[in-house]
This record gives sequence, structure tokens and C-alpha cells, in this order.
Amino acid sequence: MKETLTIAHGMTAERKRNITQVITDYSKRLMGFIRKRVNNEADAEDILQDVFYQFIGNTQPIEQMTAWMFTVARNKIIDRQRKKRPEALEDLFGEEEGDEGGLNWTEFLFDASDNPEKDYLRTLFWEELNNALNELPAEQKQIFILNELEGVPFKEIAERTGETVNTLLSRKRYAVLHLRNRLSVLKDELLNY
Repeated sequence: MKETLTIAHGMTAERKRNITQVITDYSKRLMGFIRKRVNNEADAEDILQDVFYQFIGNTQPIEQMTAWMFTVARNKIIDRQRKKRPEALEDLFGEEEGDEGGLNWTEFLFDASDNPEKDYLRTLFWEELNNALNELPAEQKQIFILNELEGVPFKEIAERTGETVNTLLSRKRYAVLHLRNRLSVLKDELLNY
């Protein structure tokens, strides 16, 4: 169930009018600002709602409302990007917009059915993945294999290697970006076959 922004019943009528007026005045501009900086509409709506929650909960006077609103929005966007989960193997061939009814790559790659054509394509994928992994710097390859293929948590890898979790996340991200780019050629060939 989706939460909605409500104004508390215990507020004075004047405060409610002021809050309603600010929300009315800033909703459209803030939403445009947020949409340009996030990947999807749901995230943009969540961030906008978070901005207004913070506004309603604010007890200090705000001298420059526009600057305050956009600063809070920018901070909420940054917070959301920091919390974003690390990219995973399924993100390499994730469902793209307009791919409705298309091939579900994760189900396909890990399907244990006894189909020779699927077996061949799976073998081809794993060979290409291995080749692409061998093109990566050793640190990026290691973190991708440990975390994604062997399922070792980042915290445990950090303890083993002495690297920070943020460093490991960054390395994995670069690995995923390279692999996504490299494997997109295979994906295009398979879809146009």
C-alpha cells in the first residue's frame, strides 16, 4: 500500500494553509528537478514526498524557501543514490523498457532444462562472460567473482582483503559496467538470430 502525504490534524488552520500553499507552489518545479536526476518516476515521487515530509516536520523558520526546498531535494537524491543496491549479474541482461514479453535472461541462464539449444546458448554466454572477466583489472574481476558468482558478502570480502566496502562496491560497479557493455553484443546477436 502506498503511503500518502497528509497534514496532521493537530495543526492550526493557518499552518495547514501555509503548508498546502508551499506544496502547491513547489510540487511541479521540484518534480521536474528531481526527474532529471533519477532513473524512474517512482523514485522521483518518493523523493518529492520525502522533501515535503521534511518540510512539514521542520520546526525552524525557513528564510529562503526555494533554496531550502531544492537543497533538501538534492540531498534526498544523493542519499537515494548512495543507498542504491550494488549492481548484480541479473542487471547485465535486465529487462529493458520496451522489452515486454521478451526473454528473461536470469531464468534462461540458470534454467536446468534438458534443451540442447539452451545448453549451447548458456555455454556461449558463460564463455563470453569468462572472456570479458579476463579483460578486467584483477581487483575488479576478483570482487565480481567473489560477490556475484560465489555469493560472498561485501563485508566479508572487506575483512579478507583489508579494503573498504565502498572501494569494493566501486570496483564491482566498474566490472558490471564493462561486462554489460561487452555482453550487450552477445545479447544483440542472440535476439537478432
